[in-house]
Amino acid sequence: MHDPSVALPGGADPAERTRVLRRAHSAFTQDGRVETPVRAVIARSWRRCARARVSPECTPRVELAEAELRSYRAQHPLARVMPVFRDLVGAFATHGAHLLAVCDARGSLLWVEGEAATLRRAERLGFVPGARWAETAMGTNAPGTAVAVGEPVQVFGAEHFSRRVHPWTCAAAPVRDPRTGRLLGAVDITGGDGLAHPHSLAFVQAVARAAEAQLALLDPLPSTPGDTLAALGQDEALLTGGGTRIRLGRRHSEITALLAHHPEGLSGEELAIALYEDESVSPVTLRAEMSRLRGLLGARAPLSRPYRTAEPVEADFTVVARHLAAGAVSAALHHYAGPLLPGSTAPGIVRLRRRIEDQARAAVIARADVGLLTDWVCAPWGADDAAVWRALAATLPPEGRPAALARVRALDSELGTATGAGTRTGTARAAEPAVVRREPARPSRATHPQPARS
Repeated sequence: MHDPSVALPGGADPAERTRVLRRAHSAFTQDGRVETPVRAVIARSWRRCARARVSPECTPRVELAEAELRSYRAQHPLARVMPVFRDLVGAFATHGAHLLAVCDARGSLLWVEGEAATLRRAERLGFVPGARWAETAMGTNAPGTAVAVGEPVQVFGAEHFSRRVHPWTCAAAPVRDPRTGRLLGAVDITGGDGLAHPHSLAFVQAVARAAEAQLALLDPLPSTPGDTLAALGQDEALLTGGGTRIRLGRRHSEITALLAHHPEGLSGEELAIALYEDESVSPVTLRAEMSRLRGLLGARAPLSRPYRTAEPVEADFTVVARHLAAGAVSAALHHYAGPLLPGSTAPGIVRLRRRIEDQARAAVIARADVGLLTDWVCAPWGADDAAVWRALAATLPPEGRPAALARVRALDSELGTATGAGTRTGTARAAEPAVVRREPARPSRATHPQPARS
């Protein structure tokens, strides 16, 4: 029985398989039909591409300029295991006329290395460091699909959604942080038909596991603070440090986030004003909360007079703000997991959440990159963001605009705003302008035919 994870069945003729897949690709892009022998993993990816309005004629865009790419790569966790990738894949790629590629969790290529002639061909294709190869940008491809589904994948010839990539075959596997499970990116091998062999998929999986094992052995980076705080996109923050991970309650999450944002410390009065909507809350209430937090954190608990963290805390929202300040928009969005403590109504958190979200939105709109804009509106917090939908519609090629414009009109109708107002969803609600609406987004009409329901 054919292994569905392998692109080319044993004994199959690559040329004949290519002809059949090209007919199937045309059938899907013309009328949405998935025909035999398209594998399930590829069919699902093609459907995602159609929903994201990816064109089969799409071309890659370089969104990380050289200076930004150099800075981003230097601090990316996968930079620490590039020696592993090069040791295991380098000679194989060079001798086999293949390429080693490493992408981040958003599908942006960070490194592309290998045999010189193959590199030149890849450059003409746009398969270069800094280019965006996420599914939402370039359709089905091994590195982009591997980070989209979080699983190893092999893509052969016309299984690629973009026709420009049909001459290529690739296999990629995701790489995760061994301590947190967070997706870091993917390692990929790209080349010709020979990579459709089952061994190439098993090989790239083994390379990814070796990299994860190496990450588990490495000491934390010297510049990493004692504690880290993950507070974006979740109502209860996660404090990590000293070999422990503590899930904080909502009020303790607010306190810790505010103190992380103010390393210089806050007086009791300042912290109370930032925490409580009701200004008449007694100071005893705050002292009681701090006492409970000290009992939870022990030696890592905040200090008093003024209230401040015992050790430096690196918060994820601080990382995002730092990247935005440096103009590294792609790096900022890599770390932006959603609004800061989205369920919080604490005045200090509301102001900080709105500031970070507005800065990120403004940066994405100013960059006018289709991939970044698409990622924003496809995320839960951006599905109803009329301003970004409007910017996306202005950036898309003519054939891709109708669906985005339809979404803009629907949002403007819901909000009762003029089409040219440029306001984002939720700004009309003065009490909490940055709270994310959690209603599911209405499906928009795709540019390309949708597959028939099975």
